[in-house]
Amino acid sequence: MEKQNNRGNDVIEIDLLALLFEWRIHWRAILLSAVLAGVIGFALRFYFVNTIYESTSLLYVLTKSTSITSLADLQTGANLTQDYLIVTKGRPVLDKVIQNLKLIENYEELEKKVEVNNPTNTRFIEIKVEDEDPERARLITNEIADIAAAFIAEKMDQDPPSLVQSGYSDEEPVNHGLLFYSLAGAAIGAAIAMLLTAISFIFNEEVVTPEDVEQKIGFRILATLPIDEAMEG
Repeated sequence: MEKQNNRGNDVIEIDLLALLFEWRIHWRAILLSAVLAGVIGFALRFYFVNTIYESTSLLYVLTKSTSITSLADLQTGANLTQDYLIVTKGRPVLDKVIQNLKLIENYEELEKKVEVNNPTNTRFIEIKVEDEDPERARLITNEIADIAAAFIAEKMDQDPPSLVQSGYSDEEPVNHGLLFYSLAGAAIGAAIAMLLTAISFIFNEEVVTPEDVEQKIGFRILATLPIDEAMEG
């Protein structure tokens, strides 16, 4: 597996052992690149990426007035769940949450923090809220659940969904921390340095040794002449 780029030949063969040796020669540059990129990743996470926490509450659409033995009632509950998803994240509900909790966000900003889902084959409404403060995430998700249930009962003339799980203050962030960003940055920095070294190695056409003549030009060396040191001077 020699590294060749012969005239008229588009095939490039790479000597992997030579490439590994080239990386070994430039290990300091590769290490420095990894360290610098790791520091950049650390700084980006520390200064520009906020720590995000998540809180989740659950509403159940199958209410007391719904017969669990009736297939029609079950189908109705499933259909209502899809309607309730829209209502729960709608502007009337979120505007009321902003008013009650005196949040600084407007509707559009709060809407981006809220995720409402219906797990497959269930009548649960899952309300997730992400925020930089775990306690505020808990307050918001609970307030959304309470206001959504009351809104459904008042405006849609239905029994309100039952709250089966209140939000909680989870102290574990949902986004990656400083260590992840630092290691990811270091890995990217090292990979870039190794890639640039490999590109330089592959496309280096400089002829220094007889072996370079054979590998890069394709000519076989029959003999070599020593250089007269007096002529060099």
